Amino acid sequence: MVDAEIIKEWISKADEDFEFALSNLNEGKRFFSQICFHFQQASEKYLKSFIIAKELEFRKIHDLPLLLKICSARDPSLEEIREDCEHLNPFYVDTRYPAHWPTNFSLHEAEKAHHSASQIRSIVKEKLKKDSNG
Repeated sequence: MVDAEIIKEWISKADEDFEFALSNLNEGKRFFSQICFHFQQASEKYLKSFIIAKELEFRKIHDLPLLLKICSARDPSLEEIREDCEHLNPFYVDTRYPAHWPTNFSLHEAEKAHHSASQIRSIVKEKLKKDSNG
């Protein structure tokens, strides 16, 4: 049986990344690559919290579509967030290291990252809430 406190810790860490990115976005900060990175990180942690809660294979990876595949093996309805995972996935590498390929991180891209992360956040949290209530 999974310790509920561990799941809460993962959700809390995910919420910290999400709120950090959102507060910078709302304050008009121009750190768009960092904002996108933190939305990616939040989404990764939300998916990993589901993996832990369902006692699925935990892998130390950052690939959101692969994490989603692990989650979807238990709950196929999670496939509805595939596009969001695919959208956020590049932000792990593209925002962290100097790149020799074009990157264009704008307010629009940060807002799209916020939308995708919000979708992942709400769906995963709702599924975990349902499971803990019944």
